[in-house]
Amino acid sequence: MAGTYASDPEWDSIQPIPLDDGSDSGAMPLATIAYAPEYLEVTSYLRAVMAANEMSERALKLTEDVITMNPAHYTVWIYRAKILFALEKDLTEELEWLNTVSLKYLKNYQIWHHRQVLMTSKEHFPVLPATELDFLMEMFGQDSKNYHVWTYRHWLVRHFKLWDTPRETQDVDTLLTSDVRNNSAWNHRFMLRFGPRGDNEPDAGMPNSNAPPEEKGKLPVVDEDLVDMELEYAKSKIVCAPENRSPWAYARGVFRAAGRSLLEWKEFANAFVAEKLEDGKSVDVEVKSTHALEWLADVHAQEDMSADAVRMLTLLKEKYDPIRKNYWDYRINMVEGHSSQNVQVAASA
Repeated sequence: MAGTYASDPEWDSIQPIPLDDGSDSGAMPLATIAYAPEYLEVTSYLRAVMAANEMSERALKLTEDVITMNPAHYTVWIYRAKILFALEKDLTEELEWLNTVSLKYLKNYQIWHHRQVLMTSKEHFPVLPATELDFLMEMFGQDSKNYHVWTYRHWLVRHFKLWDTPRETQDVDTLLTSDVRNNSAWNHRFMLRFGPRGDNEPDAGMPNSNAPPEEKGKLPVVDEDLVDMELEYAKSKIVCAPENRSPWAYARGVFRAAGRSLLEWKEFANAFVAEKLEDGKSVDVEVKSTHALEWLADVHAQEDMSADAVRMLTLLKEKYDPIRKNYWDYRINMVEGHSSQNVQVAASA
């Protein structure tokens, strides 16, 4: 920062409030932070103007200096937003400044919260600014899985009701074409297609989140054409990378939302699990996708073919995914326990 506040005539009227680390009371601080002298000075003036609740151009410039030194200082962001609204500043200019800061500090949460605060102003942004999605794609170009940017984009969709805008789907397609393993993009696509849309819906979560387990996640109204389209889309991505969990998980979510059975994909899943036969008997299984193997285990369980389901799960446990041995043991016990219950019910009938 050029010069110091103490030597700037514009700040002569302000008595800075120094950092109180406890030493003034005679106590020995347990651990002091070695702040740079410039930072100690600028924050001492920040405390002074905040104590006076000053809404001015100089206070706004002060917040920029603090953010330049420490963009994670969340209090200064709150104060900056208050000043912007109090002075009725052009928030489009603020966004342009914020773009530069965002590209410099990619993992900073406060930046994106500040951006959301600005966007909530219906007076300034009655509709989504034309350049906003372009900037978000620029951010994804730096880090396509940036959690803060995706959280902000989810919020934008809900705030401006963008679920069915072509641009949202186009951008997701672009990101998944670039990286089919981008789970964040898959999550956003599911939110666009099947996420809650009502004004009183929670910010995140599946439809019917308070319903019984067997009904949880089901849509009250199902667009079967949309469901079929999304399942075909997931298939096309699975073929590109069969061992990628994301599209398999996406497909499971689609089946649940539509209230349809995993049995529909039995043939498709079988294409990734080839039986090796000798004298007409299975001697081994060639697995091209462990997710297909798990899918078939669930299908066999639904068909009450518990022995086949256990065989699939045992392959995962012993050969294809042994790192999760305890989990597969749990699944095997669940299948065998369910099978035993069915036998008991049949015997008592």
